[in-house]
Amino acid sequence: MELAELVGQRLVIGIPGTRITPEMVRHFQELHAGGLILYRINFDSPLQLKKLIADLEEALGRRLLVAADHEGGRVIMFREGITVFPDNLALGTTGNIDYARQQGEMEAKELRRLGLDVNLAPVLDVLTEAYSPNIGIRSYGQDWRLVAQMGAARIAAMQQHGLSACAKHFPGKGHAPVDAHLGLPVIQSNWKEMEAVHLRPFVEAIKSGVDLVMSSHPYYPNLDPGEKRIATFSRRIIHDYLRGELDFQGVIASDDLEMGAVKALVPIGEAGVLAAAAGHDLLLVCHDLQAQKEVFSALIEAYRSNQLPLRELEESAARINRLRSKREARFTEGAPLPEPEGAGLAAQICRESVRVLRDERKFLPLKRGEAKIGVIFPRFSSLDAKIMIEREVLAEEEFLGQEFEKYGLHPDVQIVSLEPGEEEIQLAVDLAQNSDLTVFFCYDAHLYPANKKLLDALQEAAPQLVVDLLRDPYDEEYLQAGVACLTAWGWRACQIKAAVEKICSLDEGIL
Repeated sequence: MELAELVGQRLVIGIPGTRITPEMVRHFQELHAGGLILYRINFDSPLQLKKLIADLEEALGRRLLVAADHEGGRVIMFREGITVFPDNLALGTTGNIDYARQQGEMEAKELRRLGLDVNLAPVLDVLTEAYSPNIGIRSYGQDWRLVAQMGAARIAAMQQHGLSACAKHFPGKGHAPVDAHLGLPVIQSNWKEMEAVHLRPFVEAIKSGVDLVMSSHPYYPNLDPGEKRIATFSRRIIHDYLRGELDFQGVIASDDLEMGAVKALVPIGEAGVLAAAAGHDLLLVCHDLQAQKEVFSALIEAYRSNQLPLRELEESAARINRLRSKREARFTEGAPLPEPEGAGLAAQICRESVRVLRDERKFLPLKRGEAKIGVIFPRFSSLDAKIMIEREVLAEEEFLGQEFEKYGLHPDVQIVSLEPGEEEIQLAVDLAQNSDLTVFFCYDAHLYPANKKLLDALQEAAPQLVVDLLRDPYDEEYLQAGVACLTAWGWRACQIKAAVEKICSLDEGIL
């Protein structure tokens, strides 16, 4: 291969839109890009997605490595053709390792039918008691043994059924105090602490034969104290430890180099060079076309000037080619459809995982009768352009009304913005004051100050208040005495349904 082709094989890039244009083809040709990462903005339907992939490969005359983040729960890119499983913390709460295995098998079959080669999952970060603003419900939990077992079971099942898995985020950032999408997390753990807990699931994933490992962008000053040596740029962490001491022979991928943690340190082109120097094979540049060009150009110059060794580039290309060669056919096993048992399994996981965290005044389950119930729920439909929102949830008021009506309850439903303004907060307060009991579906008061303001206002206004924590469980600390609280560890439809069932159902035996 020529230098440009070798460099291009390392790039996994995202594109705008739902169809391939001549401009997109030229972009891939100029960068010799070897990988495509798919997002919500690329999806209208399963058939459209298949056509997008096929059209691009036909125009290029070569195979790509096609990937997506399909973690389950809040990180899912496709609305149809797949099973929407709950977040990992829901699975972890059940403690049932076989559920993770079944999920891996089903998602492999579904994603292969859509044309994917790689699922950038599972998340193997281990939570601690500390607030985790980005991982949270994406983790299987605080017990590294459970995280390792669930991850290994899911990885083995995925790969047995033809889909490459990716363990992330190495070396572990379940205790990162900042979201790396927005800023630079600094994690003070030393090697002893990391090896005792956070690295354990990755060791098990490597033993299980995982095809890829993904790093991320926190700075670990007690692992590698050098200037700008976030994990993404640390040769000590990536090349020496992951590739050397752990003897990982598969493909090492960076997280998206466009994230805020990287932008806070260096320009995007330099980020690509530093990530390559650290020992990554695949470099993800997921959104900005100009940023993708800058990474490609910077890498070309780094190899031409001998800043980066050509031998390591060739070794990376060989590993990437071995990964690509595992997929002989692009679309397998017929039409893109969800597995028949998938929805039932997802619902069962949600029922077993939903938890009442507090209910001192015994509000739950809600009493039938003449009581007036108010429900306040976030406007998820406003996210739909960029984040996959299930079709039934798009009509939020109708969806909530139908779910409560299953149990003979007819609440007044108010939909509020994800970050509500003063007028919406006042309307919610009015509803709470005029209701005998209010159910508030809270979308992360820790991360969104407007939701904290709304939660505080409702606690003052509502005679009786039940709070379902939708995004992460940390908001429980904001609740006053006497407020009932539960969580299903996320906000997908199956999780909301499980929460409503727990709120309303008189049959405790099924929950």
